[in-house]
Amino acid sequence: MSQYQLAAADQYGLERLRLLCEANLCDDVVINTVATTLALAEQHRCSHLKFVCLKFVAMPENLRVVMQTNGFEYLKENCPFVLTELLQYVARISEHSTIGSSHGNEAFLDGSDLNSRHVKHLR
Repeated sequence: MSQYQLAAADQYGLERLRLLCEANLCDDVVINTVATTLALAEQHRCSHLKFVCLKFVAMPENLRVVMQTNGFEYLKENCPFVLTELLQYVARISEHSTIGSSHGNEAFLDGSDLNSRHVKHLR
């Protein structure tokens, strides 16, 4: 339901509703819908939702399964530039997957851990 509300809110310039829908969708990212949600985020300029989806798909345990969904096929056909961003995100994570691993915390380039919490880097 939030997908349709997001599209309508974007179409009619209802920014507060658009942000509410984006937040709801961020809380409901799952294997079966993440690819279409990623396409929706791109289409409606939802940068936070797009980031959450990219991060979710890039997790090794999710990537292969997501690639087998119909949504991923839709993404390939209709949003090839988003796939390029996904590949770049996966490459960055694999190159710099851990920062400060001596502390036992994985941190990503955006400064967050696997649970999207901000991580303070100790030097």
